[in-house]
Amino acid sequence: MSAPTTATDAGPMSHRQTLEALSGLLLVLFVAMLSSTVVSIALPKIIGALNGSQTQYTWVVTATLLTATATTPIWGKLADLFNKKLLIQAAIVVFLVGSIVSGFAQSAGQLIAARAFQGIGVGGLQALVQVAIAAMIPPRERGRYNGYLGGVMALATVGGPLLGGLIVDTSWLGWRWCFFVGVPVAVIALILLQVTLHLPTARRENVKIDYWGASLIAAGVSLLLVWISFVDDSFGWLSWQTAAMVGGSLALLALAVRVEARHAEPIVPLKIVRERTTALAILASLAVGMAMFGGSVFLGQYFQIGRGYTPTEAGLLTIPMMAGVLVSSIVSGRLITRTGRIKPYIVAGTAFLVAGFAVLGTIDHETPLWFLAVAMFLVGVGVGMSMQNLVLAVQNTVALRDIGAASSSVAFFRSLGGTIGVSVLGAVLARRVTDQITHDLTAAGIPASGGGGSSNLNLAALPEPIRQIIRAAYGDATGHIFLISAAIAVVGVIAALLLRPVTLRSSLDLSDTTRSVAVAADAVDAAPAFDEVAPDSGPRRAPARR
Repeated sequence: MSAPTTATDAGPMSHRQTLEALSGLLLVLFVAMLSSTVVSIALPKIIGALNGSQTQYTWVVTATLLTATATTPIWGKLADLFNKKLLIQAAIVVFLVGSIVSGFAQSAGQLIAARAFQGIGVGGLQALVQVAIAAMIPPRERGRYNGYLGGVMALATVGGPLLGGLIVDTSWLGWRWCFFVGVPVAVIALILLQVTLHLPTARRENVKIDYWGASLIAAGVSLLLVWISFVDDSFGWLSWQTAAMVGGSLALLALAVRVEARHAEPIVPLKIVRERTTALAILASLAVGMAMFGGSVFLGQYFQIGRGYTPTEAGLLTIPMMAGVLVSSIVSGRLITRTGRIKPYIVAGTAFLVAGFAVLGTIDHETPLWFLAVAMFLVGVGVGMSMQNLVLAVQNTVALRDIGAASSSVAFFRSLGGTIGVSVLGAVLARRVTDQITHDLTAAGIPASGGGGSSNLNLAALPEPIRQIIRAAYGDATGHIFLISAAIAVVGVIAALLLRPVTLRSSLDLSDTTRSVAVAADAVDAAPAFDEVAPDSGPRRAPARR
């Protein structure tokens, strides 16, 4: 039994209040995305300055994704139990501290640790912004506001690389300002939310938080990702280390499922995850996350190390992908609000994602830039049409009281997919690059052991012949990991095709009729689809706002 709730009736937020609150939430989303996009384009220079390796390059990204993944469902569940506004502000503070510590890192190891702490705040922001928007805006109307989300995503993703490149290319700033630059923006967001955000909340008594479930999920996922990062390098696929790590991870996750099934307030409610729409959206999000994060993280590295462009130039070269995100998210959001249909846009988005990565899978270190631009635009269109809409599809099927857990479950699996994708593709890239460099150095008559190390990303310190060999190896190997991304994204297409056609509801909460039909539809395949159900009679009154 869930804890009892008490609430007082209050009218829904006006359009003006919604826009004011949305401005603060979008700024929060912007600063969270900026932390990744600013750093991603500058990462080759950062790792080079800290004398890091390809494995450490991957872990600077993976560490943030890992802690964000592990904490996303915890933040989402807390949002169903406590004051959402206070939780968002707490996540911003954690993010601020992590950013500042990252800026002062003196080694790659310290940077990885600081980024892991920063990821706790990012996990909160990526879950809570979606939860807050869902608590203010009915699903059907949310399609229109997703255009604003797409605009912010595009701005952060286009502006971030440009800003990151400008920072590292400016001698009197340096790479540390890639982490400091988000601090004032986050402070402004913190103040703006204090003034404008008034979210519906429910007061629950005798709340019990599933700390055991959260800890087991985090431990199981972390152990699996550590294994992915080091297998076939530090130890073999068939070894006692593999058996211990994989077996331990599966045991921890199985125990987590057992704990979640018995807890009154589980971190990931199994009854929600088992619903058809949620399960398929989670599967699609997992595939989209693996393809999107795993592929896009290495684009900056490809342009800088594989092609020799500066960070600023590499940022400019990624604009086609961000243009695709911006255009597709705005257009699809408007069409979804107009028609109330969402499945066709998710299916089209995942298909565009497969096509884009399939084209990118053919590139090498001499591919024409126009060809790359077309492929990146297709990837961007796919991301813009699928990522936010998968969350929206799930939010449409659950009651308002479960919106936090449902939203964060999708974000959790998308982030988990991204973390696994970055780890797997990073490991594949490192292995292929090492083999190619070793082969080419030997063919050139240069001892592989004295070639500066295939894992050394500080190319400025290497002789020109070795530098060219390393550039060619990275340029040629990157196409292979994009092909893997395309194969993974196919799973997203299949999951999207299996989604039940729905018409988005126009109320904040589920009506009793819609909820009953939804349960019946999940129990019996022949049950009517959502679009055969009459729309809700009208908006329900929201609980009291704080």
